[in-house]
Amino acid sequence: MAGKEKDMSKVKQMLRLHHNGVSNRQIAKDLSVNKETVNRYVKLAKLDELSITDLLKLDDPVLQHRMNGGSPSYPEGERFDDFKKKLSYFEDEMKRPHVTLKLLWEEYIAEHPKGYGLTQFRYHYRQHTKAKRPVSSSLLKDLYTPGEKLMIDYAGDRLEYVDRETGEIVKVQVFVACMPATDYGFAIAVRSQRSEDFIHALAMCLGSLGGVPKIVVSDNLKAAVVKTDPHEPKINRILEDMANHYGFVVIPARSGKPKDKSLVENQVKIVYNRVYAQLRNQKFYSLEELNKAIGRRCRHITVSVCSNILTRAKSSL
Repeated sequence: MAGKEKDMSKVKQMLRLHHNGVSNRQIAKDLSVNKETVNRYVKLAKLDELSITDLLKLDDPVLQHRMNGGSPSYPEGERFDDFKKKLSYFEDEMKRPHVTLKLLWEEYIAEHPKGYGLTQFRYHYRQHTKAKRPVSSSLLKDLYTPGEKLMIDYAGDRLEYVDRETGEIVKVQVFVACMPATDYGFAIAVRSQRSEDFIHALAMCLGSLGGVPKIVVSDNLKAAVVKTDPHEPKINRILEDMANHYGFVVIPARSGKPKDKSLVENQVKIVYNRVYAQLRNQKFYSLEELNKAIGRRCRHITVSVCSNILTRAKSSL
Protein backbone atom coordinates (compact mmCIF):
# COMPACT_ATOMS: atom_id res chain seq x y z
CA MET A 1 0.00 0.00 0.00
CA ALA A 2 1.20 3.52 -0.80
CA GLY A 3 1.79 5.48 2.43
CA LYS A 4 2.18 4.28 6.00
CA GLU A 5 0.10 1.56 7.56
CA LYS A 6 -2.81 3.12 9.39
CA ASP A 7 -3.43 2.99 13.13
CA MET A 8 -5.93 0.23 13.71
CA SER A 9 -8.29 2.62 15.48
CA LYS A 10 -8.53 4.56 12.20
CA VAL A 11 -9.03 1.32 10.27
CA LYS A 12 -11.87 0.38 12.62
CA GLN A 13 -13.50 3.72 11.84
CA MET A 14 -13.25 2.92 8.10
CA LEU A 15 -14.72 -0.56 8.56
CA ARG A 16 -17.52 0.72 10.78
CA LEU A 17 -18.59 3.28 8.18
CA HIS A 18 -18.43 0.61 5.45
CA HIS A 19 -20.54 -1.70 7.63
CA ASN A 20 -23.07 1.16 7.96
CA GLY A 21 -23.43 1.28 4.17
CA VAL A 22 -21.26 4.33 3.46
CA SER A 23 -19.42 4.27 0.11
CA ASN A 24 -15.62 4.04 0.04
CA ARG A 25 -15.41 7.44 -1.65
CA GLN A 26 -17.50 9.04 1.11
CA ILE A 27 -15.50 7.25 3.83
CA ALA A 28 -12.28 8.68 2.35
CA LYS A 29 -13.81 12.15 2.34
CA ASP A 30 -15.24 11.90 5.87
CA LEU A 31 -12.06 10.53 7.45
CA SER A 32 -9.66 12.57 5.29
CA VAL A 33 -7.77 9.55 3.98
CA ASN A 34 -6.90 8.42 0.47
CA LYS A 35 -9.65 6.46 -1.30
CA GLU A 36 -7.18 3.75 -2.29
CA THR A 37 -6.38 3.23 1.39
CA VAL A 38 -10.07 2.71 2.15
CA ASN A 39 -10.42 0.37 -0.84
CA ARG A 40 -7.49 -1.72 0.39
CA TYR A 41 -8.70 -2.20 3.95
CA VAL A 42 -12.30 -2.87 2.92
CA LYS A 43 -11.06 -5.48 0.41
CA LEU A 44 -8.87 -7.12 3.07
CA ALA A 45 -11.80 -7.19 5.47
CA LYS A 46 -14.03 -8.86 2.88
CA LEU A 47 -11.37 -11.50 2.18
CA ASP A 48 -10.92 -12.24 5.88
CA GLU A 49 -12.69 -15.31 7.26
CA LEU A 50 -14.07 -13.15 10.09
CA SER A 51 -17.02 -10.84 9.51
CA ILE A 52 -16.56 -7.08 9.79
CA THR A 53 -18.50 -7.17 13.08
CA ASP A 54 -16.02 -9.72 14.46
CA LEU A 55 -13.01 -7.79 13.11
CA LEU A 56 -14.19 -4.68 14.95
CA LYS A 57 -14.13 -6.62 18.22
CA LEU A 58 -10.44 -7.58 17.87
CA ASP A 59 -7.71 -5.86 19.85
CA ASP A 60 -5.63 -3.47 17.75
CA PRO A 61 -2.46 -5.66 17.60
CA VAL A 62 -4.51 -8.67 16.45
CA LEU A 63 -6.28 -6.62 13.79
CA GLN A 64 -2.92 -5.13 12.76
CA HIS A 65 -1.56 -8.62 12.12
CA ARG A 66 -4.63 -9.69 10.12
CA MET A 67 -4.74 -6.52 8.03
CA ASN A 68 -1.04 -5.86 7.46
CA GLY A 69 0.77 -9.04 8.38
CA GLY A 70 3.10 -6.98 10.54
CA SER A 71 4.57 -5.16 7.55
CA PRO A 72 6.83 -2.21 8.42
CA SER A 73 5.52 1.29 8.10
CA TYR A 74 6.83 3.96 5.78
CA PRO A 75 7.93 7.37 7.18
CA GLU A 76 4.85 9.18 5.82
CA GLY A 77 5.53 12.48 7.58
CA GLU A 78 8.89 12.75 5.85
CA ARG A 79 7.40 12.02 2.44
CA PHE A 80 4.54 14.46 2.84
CA ASP A 81 6.90 17.19 4.07
CA ASP A 82 9.03 16.76 0.92
CA PHE A 83 5.91 16.89 -1.25
CA LYS A 84 4.54 19.95 0.58
CA LYS A 85 7.75 21.91 0.01
CA LYS A 86 7.28 21.57 -3.75
CA LEU A 87 3.58 22.46 -3.90
CA SER A 88 4.13 26.12 -4.80
CA TYR A 89 6.54 25.01 -7.56
CA PHE A 90 3.97 22.55 -8.92
CA GLU A 91 1.29 25.26 -8.95
CA ASP A 92 3.52 27.66 -10.87
CA GLU A 93 4.55 24.96 -13.35
CA MET A 94 0.94 23.96 -13.99
CA LYS A 95 0.27 27.51 -15.21
CA ARG A 96 2.80 27.05 -17.99
CA PRO A 97 1.68 25.78 -21.42
CA HIS A 98 1.62 22.03 -22.06
CA VAL A 99 2.69 21.06 -18.52
CA THR A 100 0.72 18.15 -17.02
CA LEU A 101 0.58 16.60 -13.56
CA LYS A 102 1.99 13.39 -14.95
CA LEU A 103 5.06 15.23 -16.26
CA LEU A 104 5.56 16.93 -12.88
CA TRP A 105 5.17 13.58 -11.12
CA GLU A 106 7.83 12.00 -13.36
CA GLU A 107 10.25 14.79 -12.41
CA TYR A 108 9.24 14.51 -8.74
CA ILE A 109 9.66 10.71 -8.54
CA ALA A 110 13.08 10.94 -10.23
CA GLU A 111 14.16 13.27 -7.41
CA HIS A 112 12.30 11.32 -4.68
CA PRO A 113 12.27 7.61 -5.66
CA LYS A 114 10.33 6.67 -2.49
CA GLY A 115 7.81 9.46 -2.98
CA TYR A 116 4.12 9.25 -3.77
CA GLY A 117 2.83 7.18 -6.67
CA LEU A 118 1.02 8.97 -9.48
CA THR A 119 -2.46 8.45 -8.00
CA GLN A 120 -1.54 9.83 -4.58
CA PHE A 121 0.48 12.62 -6.15
CA ARG A 122 -2.58 13.74 -8.12
CA TYR A 123 -4.83 13.32 -5.10
CA HIS A 124 -2.72 15.45 -2.74
CA TYR A 125 -2.15 18.13 -5.37
CA ARG A 126 -5.87 18.39 -6.15
CA GLN A 127 -6.77 18.43 -2.47
CA HIS A 128 -4.36 21.34 -2.04
CA THR A 129 -5.77 23.33 -4.96
CA LYS A 130 -9.34 22.52 -3.96
CA ALA A 131 -8.70 23.84 -0.43
CA LYS A 132 -7.59 27.19 -1.91
CA ARG A 133 -10.68 27.70 -4.07
CA PRO A 134 -13.34 30.13 -2.84
CA VAL A 135 -16.42 28.35 -1.52
CA SER A 136 -19.46 28.90 -3.69
CA SER A 137 -22.73 29.57 -1.92
CA SER A 138 -25.66 27.20 -2.20
CA LEU A 139 -29.37 27.66 -1.70
CA LEU A 140 -29.86 24.04 -0.72
CA LYS A 141 -30.27 23.36 2.98
CA ASP A 142 -28.36 20.45 4.50
CA LEU A 143 -30.60 17.43 4.97
CA TYR A 144 -29.87 15.36 8.06
CA THR A 145 -30.89 11.80 8.85
CA PRO A 146 -32.47 11.49 12.33
CA GLY A 147 -30.08 9.87 14.80
CA GLU A 148 -27.14 9.83 12.37
CA LYS A 149 -25.04 12.75 13.65
CA LEU A 150 -24.25 14.39 16.96
CA MET A 151 -22.43 17.74 16.84
CA ILE A 152 -20.39 18.74 19.89
CA ASP A 153 -18.55 21.87 21.03
CA TYR A 154 -17.78 24.01 24.07
CA ALA A 155 -19.46 27.34 24.78
CA GLY A 156 -17.03 30.26 24.67
CA ASP A 157 -18.34 31.86 27.89
CA ARG A 158 -18.03 30.04 31.19
CA LEU A 159 -20.41 29.55 34.12
CA GLU A 160 -19.39 29.54 37.78
CA TYR A 161 -20.18 28.28 41.26
CA VAL A 162 -18.97 29.18 44.75
CA ASP A 163 -16.80 26.70 46.64
CA ARG A 164 -18.52 26.16 50.02
CA GLU A 165 -15.28 25.62 51.93
CA THR A 166 -13.12 28.44 50.56
CA GLY A 167 -15.69 30.89 49.21
CA GLU A 168 -13.71 30.92 45.96
CA ILE A 169 -15.56 31.46 42.67
CA VAL A 170 -14.85 28.48 40.41
CA LYS A 171 -15.17 29.01 36.65
CA VAL A 172 -16.29 25.98 34.63
CA GLN A 173 -16.57 25.05 30.95
CA VAL A 174 -19.90 24.19 29.35
CA PHE A 175 -20.05 21.26 26.91
CA VAL A 176 -22.84 21.63 24.33
CA ALA A 177 -24.19 19.05 21.87
CA CYS A 178 -27.03 18.85 19.41
CA MET A 179 -28.70 16.39 17.05
CA PRO A 180 -28.95 18.36 13.78
CA ALA A 181 -31.99 16.55 12.37
CA THR A 182 -34.21 17.52 15.32
CA ASP A 183 -32.25 20.34 17.01
CA TYR A 184 -32.34 18.30 20.22
CA GLY A 185 -29.79 19.89 22.54
CA PHE A 186 -27.73 18.92 25.57
CA ALA A 187 -25.46 20.91 27.90
CA ILE A 188 -23.37 20.06 30.95
CA ALA A 189 -20.80 21.99 32.99
CA VAL A 190 -17.37 20.38 33.51
CA ARG A 191 -14.26 21.59 35.27
CA SER A 192 -12.09 21.95 32.16
CA GLN A 193 -11.63 21.01 28.52
CA ARG A 194 -9.11 18.29 29.44
CA SER A 195 -9.58 14.85 27.92
CA GLU A 196 -11.04 13.25 31.06
CA ASP A 197 -13.68 15.99 31.45
CA PHE A 198 -14.45 15.94 27.72
CA ILE A 199 -14.95 12.14 27.68
CA HIS A 200 -17.12 12.37 30.81
CA ALA A 201 -19.29 15.07 29.20
CA LEU A 202 -19.70 13.06 25.99
CA ALA A 203 -20.59 9.90 27.95
CA MET A 204 -23.21 11.85 29.94
CA CYS A 205 -24.58 13.20 26.66
CA LEU A 206 -24.95 9.70 25.19
CA GLY A 207 -26.62 8.59 28.40
CA SER A 208 -29.08 11.47 28.14
CA LEU A 209 -29.84 10.59 24.51
CA GLY A 210 -30.41 6.96 25.44
CA GLY A 211 -28.51 5.80 22.37
CA VAL A 212 -25.44 6.27 20.19
CA PRO A 213 -25.31 8.20 16.88
CA LYS A 214 -23.40 6.79 13.91
CA ILE A 215 -21.22 9.92 13.63
CA VAL A 216 -19.91 12.47 16.14
CA VAL A 217 -18.85 15.77 14.58
CA SER A 218 -16.41 17.50 16.91
CA ASP A 219 -14.72 20.87 16.94
CA ASN A 220 -10.92 20.89 16.65
CA LEU A 221 -10.33 21.14 20.42
CA LYS A 222 -7.27 19.34 21.80
CA ALA A 223 -9.34 16.76 23.70
CA ALA A 224 -10.81 15.62 20.36
CA VAL A 225 -8.18 16.38 17.70
CA VAL A 226 -4.48 16.11 18.50
CA LYS A 227 -3.37 17.50 15.15
CA THR A 228 -5.50 19.44 12.67
CA ASP A 229 -4.67 18.76 9.04
CA PRO A 230 -6.71 19.34 5.86
CA HIS A 231 -5.63 15.94 4.53
CA GLU A 232 -5.43 13.69 7.60
CA PRO A 233 -6.34 15.10 11.03
CA LYS A 234 -5.17 13.03 14.00
CA ILE A 235 -7.94 12.15 16.45
CA ASN A 236 -7.15 11.97 20.17
CA ARG A 237 -6.57 8.27 20.90
CA ILE A 238 -8.81 8.36 24.00
CA LEU A 239 -11.72 9.64 21.89
CA GLU A 240 -11.00 7.07 19.14
CA ASP A 241 -11.00 4.27 21.72
CA MET A 242 -14.31 5.54 23.10
CA ALA A 243 -15.74 5.69 19.56
CA ASN A 244 -14.70 2.11 18.87
CA HIS A 245 -16.13 0.98 22.21
CA TYR A 246 -19.52 2.63 21.69
CA GLY A 247 -19.64 2.04 17.94
CA PHE A 248 -19.60 5.54 16.45
CA VAL A 249 -17.25 7.34 14.06
CA VAL A 250 -15.51 10.66 14.84
CA ILE A 251 -15.38 13.19 12.01
CA PRO A 252 -13.82 16.52 13.09
CA ALA A 253 -15.11 19.73 11.53
CA ARG A 254 -12.71 21.11 8.96
CA SER A 255 -10.61 24.04 10.16
CA GLY A 256 -12.03 27.30 8.86
CA LYS A 257 -15.30 25.64 7.76
CA PRO A 258 -17.91 26.87 10.29
CA LYS A 259 -20.78 25.34 8.30
CA ASP A 260 -19.54 21.87 9.28
CA LYS A 261 -20.83 22.48 12.82
CA SER A 262 -23.08 25.50 12.36
CA LEU A 263 -26.03 23.89 14.14
CA VAL A 264 -24.13 23.24 17.37
CA GLU A 265 -22.86 26.83 17.28
CA ASN A 266 -26.50 27.88 17.01
CA GLN A 267 -27.24 25.57 19.96
CA VAL A 268 -24.57 27.42 21.96
CA LYS A 269 -26.49 30.67 21.31
CA ILE A 270 -29.71 29.00 22.51
CA VAL A 271 -27.92 27.84 25.67
CA TYR A 272 -26.67 31.40 26.25
CA ASN A 273 -30.22 32.78 25.94
CA ARG A 274 -32.16 30.09 27.76
CA VAL A 275 -29.65 28.79 30.31
CA TYR A 276 -27.00 31.41 31.03
CA ALA A 277 -29.44 34.32 31.01
CA GLN A 278 -32.06 32.45 33.08
CA LEU A 279 -29.49 31.48 35.73
CA ARG A 280 -27.65 34.81 35.86
CA ASN A 281 -29.07 35.88 39.26
CA GLN A 282 -28.73 32.49 40.95
CA LYS A 283 -25.80 31.28 43.05
CA PHE A 284 -24.64 27.67 43.08
CA TYR A 285 -22.38 26.01 45.61
CA SER A 286 -21.23 22.90 43.75
CA LEU A 287 -20.80 21.62 40.20
CA GLU A 288 -23.58 19.07 40.80
CA GLU A 289 -26.00 21.80 41.90
CA LEU A 290 -25.13 23.89 38.84
CA ASN A 291 -25.65 20.92 36.50
CA LYS A 292 -29.08 20.17 37.99
CA ALA A 293 -30.14 23.72 37.12
CA ILE A 294 -28.66 23.42 33.62
CA GLY A 295 -30.51 20.13 33.14
CA ARG A 296 -33.84 21.69 34.13
CA ARG A 297 -33.34 24.55 31.68
CA CYS A 298 -32.32 22.14 28.89
CA ARG A 299 -35.51 20.15 29.43
CA HIS A 300 -37.49 23.37 28.90
CA ILE A 301 -35.59 23.91 25.64
CA THR A 302 -36.38 20.33 24.53
CA VAL A 303 -40.09 20.77 25.26
CA SER A 304 -40.06 24.01 23.24
CA VAL A 305 -38.27 22.31 20.29
CA CYS A 306 -40.70 19.36 20.30
CA SER A 307 -43.65 21.76 20.41
CA ASN A 308 -42.30 23.66 17.38
CA ILE A 309 -41.76 20.41 15.46
CA LEU A 310 -45.34 19.28 16.15
CA THR A 311 -46.70 22.69 15.13
CA ARG A 312 -44.80 22.59 11.83
CA ALA A 313 -45.94 19.00 11.18
CA LYS A 314 -49.60 19.89 11.78
CA SER A 315 -49.39 22.95 9.53
CA SER A 316 -47.98 20.83 6.70
CA LEU A 317 -50.91 18.36 6.80
